[in-house]
Amino acid sequence: MSRRRVFGIGAAGVTAVGAGAIAARSLPQEPPVANAFSNSGPFPFYGEHQAGIVTPAQDRLHFVAFDVTTDKRAELADLLQEWTAAAARLTQGKEAGAFGAVGGAAEAAPDDTGEALGLPASGLTLTIGFGASLFDERFGLAGKRPAALLDLPKFPGEQLIPEISGGDICVQACAHDPQVAVHAIRNLARIGFGRVSVRWSQLGFGRTSSTSRAQVTPRNLMGFKDGTDNMKLEDAALLRDQLWAAPQDGAAWMAGGSYLVTRKIRMTIETWDRTSLREQEDIFGRDKGEGAPVGKKNEFDPVDLAAMKPDAHVRLAHPSSNGGAHLLRRGYNYVDGSDGLGRLDAGLFFIAYQRDPREQFVPVQMSLARNDSLNEYIKHVSSGLFACPPGVRDAGDYWGRTLFA
Repeated sequence: MSRRRVFGIGAAGVTAVGAGAIAARSLPQEPPVANAFSNSGPFPFYGEHQAGIVTPAQDRLHFVAFDVTTDKRAELADLLQEWTAAAARLTQGKEAGAFGAVGGAAEAAPDDTGEALGLPASGLTLTIGFGASLFDERFGLAGKRPAALLDLPKFPGEQLIPEISGGDICVQACAHDPQVAVHAIRNLARIGFGRVSVRWSQLGFGRTSSTSRAQVTPRNLMGFKDGTDNMKLEDAALLRDQLWAAPQDGAAWMAGGSYLVTRKIRMTIETWDRTSLREQEDIFGRDKGEGAPVGKKNEFDPVDLAAMKPDAHVRLAHPSSNGGAHLLRRGYNYVDGSDGLGRLDAGLFFIAYQRDPREQFVPVQMSLARNDSLNEYIKHVSSGLFACPPGVRDAGDYWGRTLFA
């Protein structure tokens, strides 16, 4: 699908669970076409911004956070160049290395692990980000840590697990085929052996956000349409103001990039499933079927916040309740088996991009953590904040080059 085609498509939205749900305007819109982006073709890898941010959200996710195990700056820079070359190939449906899974010498390990042989690109995008811990004394980068890459405050009620939080580097792989997404992360981990190690990773399915008006609004595991008012790739002025970092923000190397917040939000779905429909709808501030706001008939009717309960999720998360702050969300459902106590370990892997988390995610999540009636049914168990640099301009560029320049 061409860039012109992507930017010319028309109408949908998204609002809901966890820290977030936020966006521009609720305008009357024509119904979008279901699965408008279920094509298996490739998205461009090179560009001003990284793919996988405003790219129409794919159906599957494999997200990974790495710890850097080398203490040599040159080795880290070399790895980023190797990763970029592999990512450029993988996102176009090619194998990770020049000789692929079977084209090299039989006595040597293959250049690709091979489990995606015969599969198309499946809309794969790979997006990289750098955590605050990368900006310590190891690589001489302390002076380049952006002020916006802060240590997140402790929010009321969160129960974070350190082993599945943070990380030096993250990579987000999104695709329409889970095997393609897993294959990409597996090969980046293989290439990074001896220089990075996997800290934690998360699989996701069933996107819980739409990032284009051509996409229908999806549902989260609580059964509600999620993120009706999400920012969209068609909102150019809003994205410029709320999503993309600018040179005047204080970290020149981040210009054209964005800040990524991840939160693993476990849902106590067994308790939720025994809650009355009326209470469920009061908690969200929307009806469960159509997704219409309180007192309205259609999903995209203008929201009347005053008609909602004071602790309704939509009311607390809405931009007008947060000084105009918006987030671009592209989260995913997850089910990680059971907890050994007869309950599913399930919920939302929340992903949100923004220009400055100090002005966007932090105040929104603080309001939700203190007042949201949904908190009775959710628990934040992991957290991450990463600075995602601008896009790779051409084959001579690489992920993070502006940081190391």
